[in-house]
Amino acid sequence: MAVYTDIAEDDLKWFLTEYDAGTLLSYKGIAEGVENSNFLLHTSKEPLILTLYEKRVEKTDLPFFLGLMQHLSARGLSCPLPLPRRDGALLGSLSGRPAALISFLEGMWLRKPEAKHCREVGRALAEMHVAGDGFELTRANALSIDGWQTLWEKSEARAGEVEAGLQDEIRSELAFLAAAWPKTLPAGVIHADLFPDNVFFLGDELSGLIDFYFACNDLLAYDVSICLNAWCFEKDGAYNITKGTAMLEGYQSVRPLSGDEIAALPVLSRGSALRFFLTRLYDWLTTPEGAMVTKKDPLEYLRKLRFHRQIKSPAEYGLSL
Repeated sequence: MAVYTDIAEDDLKWFLTEYDAGTLLSYKGIAEGVENSNFLLHTSKEPLILTLYEKRVEKTDLPFFLGLMQHLSARGLSCPLPLPRRDGALLGSLSGRPAALISFLEGMWLRKPEAKHCREVGRALAEMHVAGDGFELTRANALSIDGWQTLWEKSEARAGEVEAGLQDEIRSELAFLAAAWPKTLPAGVIHADLFPDNVFFLGDELSGLIDFYFACNDLLAYDVSICLNAWCFEKDGAYNITKGTAMLEGYQSVRPLSGDEIAALPVLSRGSALRFFLTRLYDWLTTPEGAMVTKKDPLEYLRKLRFHRQIKSPAEYGLSL
């Protein structure tokens, strides 16, 4: 979440008249994240999240995102729900942007997750994968292997500003992944961005998943690899196999991974590390000064990518083979 577009109080009050949301009491921007402009609203009825969809998000994708939240919630997954307008539509317009009101999910994200939390995240991810079955809309993953070369081309000329020699290393990695990427693993709806700030806890109990604006159709095990990268490395860059074991056990308690998925995990983990390196690199080089957004260090994911290159067996992630 982030704030790129400011909103005027009078405009917001007018926007709320299109919903059965009560009257506005207060609002403030939410600085975390990189995709959309988000605000926490307090109304006379309930707290809500207001999301303004910025230019990186295609308006044609919004029915997928909003419909997916409805689908998953109806199947028992705890996640925010879009609030319908009085005319039944889920999408409105504010400050020149498509906008939606989303229910507020109680809880907070963990700054220092432990293995027990990783287990809960693995279980919830698998529950989402199962619950997503039957969702009729589809959305290709523009940030999977077919899109990485295009994304790299936007940053390649300036990559040396971040670390010398990056051009050759990333070109080589892209070539390897293009040749090694699995194409026949089980696929379905994935979250594709299940980082700690997108998972809420109340105490040690997971209270829900948020921010489905990267969700798409792709390999289910690729989503697992994203979570290994996001949850199972320490601040010093070391992989925590205890967290990895817990994550994978939690996932497999709901949806066991196939032998092919397990064998592909090192390649998938390299790919997901590269994906987040590339988007962070682009944002690092292009985010305008003064934007109310926290830029994230791309080198964190370069170090993770280099770790995955050294993996000899999926057992090194904490899997019982």
